[in-house]
Amino acid sequence: MSRYREWDLSCKVYVGNLGSSASKHEIEGKFSKYGPLRNVWVARNPPGFAFVEFEDPRDAEDAVRGLDGIHLCGTRVRVEMSSGRSRRGGGGRRPGPRYSRFWSRSPQRSSSNRYSRIYMMDLAKEIG
Repeated sequence: MSRYREWDLSCKVYVGNLGSSASKHEIEGKFSKYGPLRNVWVARNPPGFAFVEFEDPRDAEDAVRGLDGIHLCGTRVRVEMSSGRSRRGGGGRRPGPRYSRFWSRSPQRSSSNRYSRIYMMDLAKEIG
């Protein structure tokens, strides 16, 4: 079985809002009614979502239309075509000064402080 990140995006469906006791068997049962499946992957840590890969993109689209909002594994699920992007804020290194090898350890001044001082000075002129 291939890793879910290597799946064909045109055939990959995201299933969200699954309960923590979501069963691969139950998901396969519901989704296979729309066409042959290649892969089913259920998240365990953290739980609550899964990916289903169909053999045909048309079957994936039909499943999204037919299954979005149904009760599955004890909860009302969200079913949509996978975007291929992570929904979590973390993970992976982001480019930028934080990871630059020339990154300075001295604290940088926030430009927001400068703008808030200017705003406060303008406000004081209006009041006084």
